[in-house]
Amino acid sequence: MILETERLYLRELKQSDFKALCRILQDEKTMYAYEGAFSDREVQEWLDRQISRYQKWNFGLWAVILKETDEMIGQCGLTMQPWNGEEVLEIGYLFERLYWHKGYAIEAAKACKRYAFEVLKADQVCSIIRDTNTASQNVAIRNGMIKTDTWTKHYKGVDMPHYRYVVYR
Repeated sequence: MILETERLYLRELKQSDFKALCRILQDEKTMYAYEGAFSDREVQEWLDRQISRYQKWNFGLWAVILKETDEMIGQCGLTMQPWNGEEVLEIGYLFERLYWHKGYAIEAAKACKRYAFEVLKADQVCSIIRDTNTASQNVAIRNGMIKTDTWTKHYKGVDMPHYRYVVYR
């Protein structure tokens, strides 16, 4: 276990989480900000990327486990992300749709913010969010972040404006 909150614990993703990850990454409505659901191959690449991040930085997106059921309900964690020519420390979160609007994303994101400041000793951490993803923007705001700038990412042949929300230690 990496982190624990009142209702959740966060741990590294592992290969046995593939099916739970598919429930998230292969849901069209959940993945609207990514231009659609992932294939099995894309889910595996996503999982492999997280495992590589653990080896490189000792952090990445972690499995979010609901204590009450011991079930993986999402992922939340810290990653290094490109932003307008630099690499920035980001809090990312993505939850199974069944668990939206229950406060789990903000609970996990706040724990990741504490981890960034207390364990990693970061001076700042951000969340990079597509301009159309108001639910994730609201989580960032509730996590004490302020929208600082905009940058257009190119993904799957689409220009996607993104906002960067930042909080400082």
